[in-house]
Amino acid sequence: MSENQANSTQNTKQYFFRASAADFKKIPGSPIAYWVSEKVWAIFGESKMLGEIASPKIGMRTGDNERFMRFWYEVGESETRISSFRRNHRSNKWVPYNKGGTFRKWYGNFEYVVNWENNGLEIKENTLLHYPQLDWDNLGWKISNEHYYFNEGVTWTDLSSSSFGARYLPKGFIFDASGPCLFGDNPLFYLSILVTKQCFEFLKMLNPTLHFKNYNISALPIIDNGIEISCVEASASKAIRITRSDWDSYETSWDFTCLPLLNPDYRQSTLKSTYNNLRAHWQSMTQEMQRLEEVNNRIFINAYGLQDELTPEVPLNEITLTCNPHYRYSNSKNAEELEALLLADTVKEFISYAVGCMFGRYSLDAPGLILANQGEGLEDYYRIVSNQLSVDSYQLSVISNQQEEKSFTDGCQLKADGSSASFPPDADNVIPILDGDWFPDDITERFRKFLRVTFCEAHYEENLKFIEVALGKDIRKYFLKDFYNDHLRRYKKRPIYWLFSSPKGSFNALIYMHRYRPDTVSVVLNGYLREFRTKLLSRKSQLEAVSISASASAGEKTKALKEIESLRKMIEELESYERDVLYPLATEQIVIDLDDGVKVNYQKFGPALKKILGLDTKEE
Repeated sequence: MSENQANSTQNTKQYFFRASAADFKKIPGSPIAYWVSEKVWAIFGESKMLGEIASPKIGMRTGDNERFMRFWYEVGESETRISSFRRNHRSNKWVPYNKGGTFRKWYGNFEYVVNWENNGLEIKENTLLHYPQLDWDNLGWKISNEHYYFNEGVTWTDLSSSSFGARYLPKGFIFDASGPCLFGDNPLFYLSILVTKQCFEFLKMLNPTLHFKNYNISALPIIDNGIEISCVEASASKAIRITRSDWDSYETSWDFTCLPLLNPDYRQSTLKSTYNNLRAHWQSMTQEMQRLEEVNNRIFINAYGLQDELTPEVPLNEITLTCNPHYRYSNSKNAEELEALLLADTVKEFISYAVGCMFGRYSLDAPGLILANQGEGLEDYYRIVSNQLSVDSYQLSVISNQQEEKSFTDGCQLKADGSSASFPPDADNVIPILDGDWFPDDITERFRKFLRVTFCEAHYEENLKFIEVALGKDIRKYFLKDFYNDHLRRYKKRPIYWLFSSPKGSFNALIYMHRYRPDTVSVVLNGYLREFRTKLLSRKSQLEAVSISASASAGEKTKALKEIESLRKMIEELESYERDVLYPLATEQIVIDLDDGVKVNYQKFGPALKKILGLDTKEE
């Protein structure tokens, strides 16, 4: 640091800095950035600002997010303007809504939709109701920059705790106040600048609170002399493709088509070998992203002349791919712990996809969402799958238990009754989760069948063991104890599968909310709860016979008496659950509307469903 900027007194371990007030004025807003080097002062003093060549804009404030905003998976797919695989959309009520999100670079964080029916009429009427000083021609700071909506741009999260992550924003989005955007002729070039090291250093000078406002972005110094913009944009396009592929590999993306573990590029006869191939691919993706970011950093560090102050290296925990465990999990964990977490989560994603296939949300015979609209059932499933197969060339191989390969196009022969489907969905939209094989469509048995269908029968036991080792427990215990909590985390406390559960968890049955009908509770009651209680009573009678049998040993009688007591408590629990909760609810024939979202609809069922902590928390 030069003498006119800083003077340190080393012997007292106290540091003092001198800087010119004129230097501070070179940086827009005149922040007290006393540590800044002469080179950086010069950059701010001599360069044009980003706001001179592009337009950073703040987005909309709905005024009532609980009313107007949803996670995309809460509402019916046909009512949205999302998904590369969209079918017959009846309206454009729900449109993509960019709201910032967690630290992520290049692409992603697209989770929300907003009610923009009739060009946002309901939101605008609500705004005018609460702010009468506004008018239709000027909705002020509430509905800001509307003429920029749905345009291509660059976005970022306005508030960060540690880093700055800029991302590409495709056409078709409205943007929120917490997800502001930059618009201009060269979005990929602007994005390449915004993800660099020196950009973050400049932003920390402009706003050390890490609350990145439009005027902070606008004030960034821009140097493009000597830079081959076309090369920078080509690298940015590649980075976006990789990051988008990563984002779309998970079912919480609206462009998710199929699970990576079932991608024929990585498929082997065993799940372990398949995972190893996939993991190698993920490592290659991560390394390539690291290389692209470091090359991008080097280009701009050299252009700005900051070689003596910054290095281009990017640590692994800042390569923001979900498949990168260094980013996905705590950086304090060692390599072995990170690998164990990634394997466990990948197995859980396989299980979640299997449950989606059980309900018909997904299919092994066609890509993307299948049943994703209110009240759809089996007839819709087979019609949609057949229609997709007739128009899509997308290929995904699945191995049957005869080890024959099938592909999506094979399903063109799908019969109306689904007899040729690789893995037909559950008929009544109710899947029991119980401690034992009480029903043929129990979730554990259905999963075992799914595993046999997707991977060959010959390696079934090996594959199941691989799953259970990764989970740290057997598959039935996972479904009983952990599956629903994992589902709540995956879907951010807005579950698409709902769990009917008795007070102590002796009875559990899962339904898919998009297939819900007013008689669904009656199906749970008559087809499962009462049937389960009947089976428990039968088992109890058998054990009572053992307990008084002259031929039974003392040990057998003791064991029988212990189980009888356990069954008695379970039966009492189920009787109470039926009498006080499920039967009254079944008589109500409750109607739900997906547009109301999970928060409203889930709570209509009260204690019949497993309680979700925080469901009543107000949206921000």
